[in-house]
Amino acid sequence: MENSSLKSKILMEVERIISKGSSQQKISKKMEDFYTAIIKKYYNATDVQIDYHRRRVKMNVILDESLYQARTANVNLPMVPVNLFFLSFGSFLKSCLQKDNKSIAFYATLLSNLKKRPLQELLVH
Repeated sequence: MENSSLKSKILMEVERIISKGSSQQKISKKMEDFYTAIIKKYYNATDVQIDYHRRRVKMNVILDESLYQARTANVNLPMVPVNLFFLSFGSFLKSCLQKDNKSIAFYATLLSNLKKRPLQELLVH
């Protein structure tokens, strides 16, 4: 991910989708998964629940990632429950975007999954 032009295009596309999607009344499951993935990545969280009407995001944030093992059941991870309030969901999501190479690669994967269906299909369920 050395090409800064590619990095900025990926970020701009993610921001465009967030802006367009967060203004919709009905949000599809695929868009909900897109939003949840961004929040999980940023906060290192599990069990993310977005309450659009109350303007809240509830999640469990993992405190010590060194104990996480991908191949085993992780029932005893130290977590803290978090309940965040947001004024604007789009602004909140954009504040979760990171510009490091690993995050950009993650967003590129999210975008490729979204692009399998037209954006209008994703926005209106």
